[in-house]
Amino acid sequence: MHRTQDIARKLAALQHLGFERVADPGVATESTRVGRGSHMVTARRPSMGTLVSVSTLAPSPARAEEAIGRAFEEMDRLVAIFSRYEHDSAISALNEHGRLDGSPPELAGVVERSLVYHTLSRGAFDVSIAPVLDLFVASPGGTPTAGEMRDALEVVGASGVAVDGRRVNFARPGMRITLDGIAKGFIVDAIADVLRRHKVHDHLINAGGDIRTSGRKQGRRPWTVAVQHPAKDGSYPDTIHLSDGAVATSGMYEHYFDRDQLIHHIVDGTTGQSPDECASVSVTAPTAMAADALSTTVFVLGPTAGIPFVEGLPGCECLIIDREGRQRRSRGWKSAGAVTGGEEGEV
Repeated sequence: MHRTQDIARKLAALQHLGFERVADPGVATESTRVGRGSHMVTARRPSMGTLVSVSTLAPSPARAEEAIGRAFEEMDRLVAIFSRYEHDSAISALNEHGRLDGSPPELAGVVERSLVYHTLSRGAFDVSIAPVLDLFVASPGGTPTAGEMRDALEVVGASGVAVDGRRVNFARPGMRITLDGIAKGFIVDAIADVLRRHKVHDHLINAGGDIRTSGRKQGRRPWTVAVQHPAKDGSYPDTIHLSDGAVATSGMYEHYFDRDQLIHHIVDGTTGQSPDECASVSVTAPTAMAADALSTTVFVLGPTAGIPFVEGLPGCECLIIDREGRQRRSRGWKSAGAVTGGEEGEV
């Protein structure tokens, strides 16, 4: 318990830094025998500005701990590529020079996938929003001038990002990208891949609301994922039962730039402002990367356009809670394993 509390304190100190590597983070591990030849092993450690939790059901604690250790090593390797807050990361080099030849294949692949979502969403998902986010951080009180915002928006537009093999380049000087709305999901999927390679097939990974499940928990029951109300009042509008899939939630409550709490970490690239219809968006999808990107996309689109958008994508469903507390669900949300009026689950 004390070890977990120490990690939580470290995490609290890191929350304002965002997607960042953590030096000597420590790992809190718990192991419980849940049946003959079956152990539930859970490990937690801070990374990517949140607490990453990996729960596994395995024949022995040793196998699970070995697999989780390898998975965390892979997580650290990928965070070192995608963190904008590390000067020596690949994405920092790309943002500094506007071009990166021979980029890590993971970076080129995620950028390329982000452009697919940009096209599918008609620009709602836009990784080139980084200059606007950086402007909010640098502006006193999180309130830039109209001229500063106009200049920042002039270089926003993912149509100016090109990927050719392992070469990534920007069309306009001053362009920068942030992959925070898709890379965390990609890393969660990578953690799942490592666990499977080490023959730990029953697992749940939770990285601050980006969740990937595989197999089942004790009793051969599906994993339980509770969707937290954006008001953080202890209520859980829905519970999702997942065996193999992913869910991600984007909410306005995670981080604000301004004193009036109008501008948060999700910004519309066409206006430079945060969308004001949704309070939270949860999306189920086959992969955590898809769920991550789509929850951000739907938050920008809003309920009227966002629900039909998700319904047009195979294997994807969504729950939207708006600023007034109204709940809207896609047609297949319940068939995806959601139970309305859920209670706290395993996340």
